[in-house]
Amino acid sequence: MQLKIPHLRWLVAFALFGAAVLNYTDRNVLGLLAVTIQQDLHITNQQYASIVNSFLIAYTAANLLSGRVVDKLGVRASLAIFLGVWTAANAMTGLAWSLAQICALRFILGLGEAGCYTASPKAVCEWFPSAERGTAVGIYSAGGAIGATLAPVMVAVVAVHFGWRWVFAVTPMLAAFWLLLWLWLYRPTATHPHMTEREARYLAAHQVFTQRTVETSTESELSRWGRVLREPLIWQLMLVRLITDPIWYFFQFWFAKYLQNVRGLDQEGVGILWTIFAAATAGFILGGLLSGQLIKRGQNPAASRLWVMLGCAGLAPLVGLIPSLPRVGEVIGISTIVAFAATAWLSNVTALVVDLVPQRILGTAFGVIACGSALGGLLMNQAVAWFIDHRSYTDVFHLMLIVHPLALLLVWRLRHRANAG
Repeated sequence: MQLKIPHLRWLVAFALFGAAVLNYTDRNVLGLLAVTIQQDLHITNQQYASIVNSFLIAYTAANLLSGRVVDKLGVRASLAIFLGVWTAANAMTGLAWSLAQICALRFILGLGEAGCYTASPKAVCEWFPSAERGTAVGIYSAGGAIGATLAPVMVAVVAVHFGWRWVFAVTPMLAAFWLLLWLWLYRPTATHPHMTEREARYLAAHQVFTQRTVETSTESELSRWGRVLREPLIWQLMLVRLITDPIWYFFQFWFAKYLQNVRGLDQEGVGILWTIFAAATAGFILGGLLSGQLIKRGQNPAASRLWVMLGCAGLAPLVGLIPSLPRVGEVIGISTIVAFAATAWLSNVTALVVDLVPQRILGTAFGVIACGSALGGLLMNQAVAWFIDHRSYTDVFHLMLIVHPLALLLVWRLRHRANAG
């Protein structure tokens, strides 16, 4: 007799959470080690920007391709492949001795990591009804923030006592355990051997029951891409990600450098960043919970996401205050509020995509939308490197204060759109 696991869908959500923890830990350690690596390998600010861009260029391309891979191979196989690729690249970074080697490995890391955020939304669509999707997205998105929270602590402990290269050896060991769990756990909901009858009836009643996760459609690639790219909604959401995601990237890739170069913290001192990423974790989770509660009270799913995003757009502009704050504690305090708003916003944008884009093209569409995120990160990365070399961080913070209100104007009309099912 097969073991039956109550609330199996939430175990799936926490498996996605685990993948995101690994994803963001591997992504963020380089930014936290930036000053140390720059000094050790004699890397300039522009060269460091090239390293980050290597990741983001690959991440942009992989968003397009990985979404299609998810639609073609299914969530289970594709996410396992993606995790294996990025874990190998991260592990080998600790062996790099030149700028070219680090750039190449970060490129491979970007190819693998993008898939985590095209596979996860489709998994949520396959396993959760509308009222729970925001929470599920918040859970796995919080994994990213948890990974970013753990990374400063890990760097402070491992890099200080053993050297920066050993930091890249930590997460690959954990990734092997996650992979075994994932391959055992993820199956189509309609035939899952460990699902209880009660949960099966619940999913069927909410029309979430999917018989298969691997695409068998005979639709041509050209036709599918044409259908995705002709949809104005997808372009709107792509532009929103392009405008707003760079703030989250800034906290991951540049804020530690800002605290060291401008505020005088050392390598161990940047461990304080855990507070900012803890706030980001809360934003991912509470953002999804708030919109989910609005849906349970009868609100249109799209409208529920946008009302929460309205509140986020009111808090995010506080980032413009950071340059004028005299004490590091005040900088961290404001930064936690901004990080909370940025991730609550991102959680609801992701849920909005899942709500409004048809499931059969969700992976492909989400890859296109996520390209906006990576392109925004590329532009931000180049802009920040130029500003800190030619002007100051102050201009960067002042530019960031307008982006969320502007993005809200682009999507506010979507609050009346119906759920795509």
